[in-house]
Amino acid sequence: MIGGVLEQGFIFSIMALGVYITYKILNFPDMSVDGTFPLGASVTAMLLIKGADPVFACVISIIAGMAAGLVTGILHVKFKITNLLSGILVMLGLYSINLRIMGKSNTPFFTEKTIFSANVPSIVVIISLALVVKVLLDIMFRTKFGFILKATGDNPTMVTTLGVDIGMIKIIGIMIANGIVALSGSVMAQYQRFSDVGMGTGVMVMGLASIIMGESVLKALPIRFSTSCALLGSLFYKGSIAAALRAGLPATDLRLITSVIVIAALVIYNGGLKMKLKGSFNLGGVKTVTNSKSV
Repeated sequence: MIGGVLEQGFIFSIMALGVYITYKILNFPDMSVDGTFPLGASVTAMLLIKGADPVFACVISIIAGMAAGLVTGILHVKFKITNLLSGILVMLGLYSINLRIMGKSNTPFFTEKTIFSANVPSIVVIISLALVVKVLLDIMFRTKFGFILKATGDNPTMVTTLGVDIGMIKIIGIMIANGIVALSGSVMAQYQRFSDVGMGTGVMVMGLASIIMGESVLKALPIRFSTSCALLGSLFYKGSIAAALRAGLPATDLRLITSVIVIAALVIYNGGLKMKLKGSFNLGGVKTVTNSKSV
């Protein structure tokens, strides 16, 4: 039970790291991740069935995800389509593309070799991948490009005055994010040994919930861990889902449970329900205005 929660939590933490780039760094609500997650799974499934190396399948899945991110970025930056709509359009298009890749809605590959076929515990492989992605992102954020990427989301006007093309920076950031999400989809497909066209439904919400839950916990600490909130939040999120199901709630209520978890995380992150009534409401009559100046 706990082992399965940890394994799935760390797989989804890779996806959350991709969402972290668009949501926290670029302030870009990228809905296309709901399509790039199953895209990585679909590409991996077909490559493994054809006898490709599992690591090679992961790399190709990353490239496919980056290509999808490129389309999202171009729609937003070059064609001036809003960030939300550009992501939705790519997500819708990827649904059909994933069906074309697999030829059907579900593709099992139970007998094929995967990254989990070696004599190494699955949890070790998954944690290692998640930590490698996290460390690489931390290194990137400390480079000149990383600082520009952060500044693009925080203060695009300042970046423009420095002579940097913020449109290109956004496109590259979205590509990296979707590539990471596709990698998560590839790992998930190899973990469960099948790919499904609908396995990306709600991925964006799961990523946001993980980040918010992680930040809610790390918010109380004096040190900011940036990408650590995605790793920690994913474990909390999957643990909350598992606890709710173990408590007897039916699996059909999974989306309702997800919604409640996200709401609770947002309430905690925003400081709770604090209503400050300082005479802002005038219940009848006219509010008297006094003048401190004497005539």
